[in-house]
Amino acid sequence: MRLVLASNNAKKLSELQALLAGVAVDLVAQGRLGVTEAEEPHITFIENALAKARHAAAATGGAAIADDSGLCVDALGGAPGVSSAHYANELRAEAGAGSGGDVGGGSAREARRRLQDAANNTRLLEELQGVAVRRAHFVCTLVAVKHAGDPQPLVAVGRWPGEILTLPRGDAGFGYDPLMFIPDEGRTVAEMDAALKNSISHRAIATAQLRSLLHEVWRL
Repeated sequence: MRLVLASNNAKKLSELQALLAGVAVDLVAQGRLGVTEAEEPHITFIENALAKARHAAAATGGAAIADDSGLCVDALGGAPGVSSAHYANELRAEAGAGSGGDVGGGSAREARRRLQDAANNTRLLEELQGVAVRRAHFVCTLVAVKHAGDPQPLVAVGRWPGEILTLPRGDAGFGYDPLMFIPDEGRTVAEMDAALKNSISHRAIATAQLRSLLHEVWRL
């Protein structure tokens, strides 16, 4: 089954392809099919993921999957939450330019993403200045629909707890990975290799749930 990923993030596509290995789906990024980014007006991960999945399904006439993920920090009341990708909103317009293009949007798009990540991390550290307890968790909500009007979407949620450091560590990953320290591993997410991250992350937890649902409900 072709499963359209409602994202143009090349790293997210690669990560999900690895996590869904062995499932009878061909994961294709929406940008390769000319599908534009959906609006994400909601305040919860599940509502935004569902909106993105239905948008991609409607545009392609088939099954789609969407991932709405982010970082929730206890001391900030759950922020940045659904605004994680654009927490430093002054870069939002620039970071969104060309979003309907091919996967990753080329080197210019990746450069903008790196700038946005750096700005988001800077703002997060500013917001947490003087805060002693810096508990946080990554959240991943996956929603899959067989078609745009599917009345029973598959929903899976993964949560990965950790704490926010005062300085970034590590060069791997993206987003808030250099600041997110996982006590059980004794390192930040950005200090993990891809194999370890893919086995224990919030996206790994959510995808494990989704794999079961795809087998039990969709018979894949």
